[in-house]
Amino acid sequence: MSNIAEGFSRRSKKEFIQFLFIAKGSCAEVQSLIYTALDQTYISKDIFNELYEKTEEVAKILSGFITYLLNKLKELK
Repeated sequence: MSNIAEGFSRRSKKEFIQFLFIAKGSCAEVQSLIYTALDQTYISKDIFNELYEKTEEVAKILSGFITYLLNKLKELK
């Protein structure tokens, strides 16, 4: 969320898109961390699955938004 907020405050759509990519990368970081939490038995497999599904959903939403904005940029050229 912080990456998206920071990107939104930037001067251009290209910078905003870059921060959306960073936010998508953060989803992968969270996935890595929940794998570690599962391996260390801090969370159950059910909790892992729920969290993993949510990170996948957020990553897909970000991908769609990035694609939308990239298409808008192309239209402006």
